[in-house]
Amino acid sequence: MITSTSASSAPAGYRFPREVIAAAVRWYLRYDLSYRDVEELLAERGIEVDHVTVYRWVQTFTSEFIDAARPARHATGDRGFVDETYVKVAGQWTDLYRAIDQHGQVIEVLVCERRDAAAARAFFTRGLKAGPAPVEVTTGPCACVPARH
Repeated sequence: MITSTSASSAPAGYRFPREVIAAAVRWYLRYDLSYRDVEELLAERGIEVDHVTVYRWVQTFTSEFIDAARPARHATGDRGFVDETYVKVAGQWTDLYRAIDQHGQVIEVLVCERRDAAAARAFFTRGLKAGPAPVEVTTGPCACVPARH
């Protein structure tokens, strides 16, 4: 996950070997642990690391884990589900549109201030660029997505 020329040396500027850093970040991301939980798991294995250090590793290396996992994703499915809800962002109520395929893989997310046809069109246009056009799209009741009879 963490790239470097040597397989076991620490990444530049880090005291711990890459395997320790990768395990700590992976545990945090995969198992929904707290930074203190990861600190404790490492301590049980004889590795003394402060939870703040684990926090910094997670902030630094999460993007590398995401990039490494991207090729392992399923190909976009041919059936999609679209829903819309309201969320509060920075104290403002905004619309959240989300498209998911039949595998549960998130295809597209759009947060916008207005609930209108232009927002829905932008959302679907971006979503269709993610892969082949779906055979079927199921939507929830949304005023900007007209019902078809």
